[in-house]
Amino acid sequence: MVDPTSDLGEEVDESNAPRCAVCDRPIVRDPTHRVVTWIDDGRIEVAHFCGPECREAWSGLPG
Repeated sequence: MVDPTSDLGEEVDESNAPRCAVCDRPIVRDPTHRVVTWIDDGRIEVAHFCGPECREAWSGLPG
């Protein structure tokens, strides 16, 4: 997966874009894209969301 936050965002297309953790939509050049990161058992975990509605609907953070 290409880093969608890099200055090279034009290289991100549907085939290598992150997918929303709620609706599974590929996130390409989306200004409402949200990201949540956390540490789980010493590993960095990341969840991407296509917008605030999906972010609010997500309940996947451990704890």
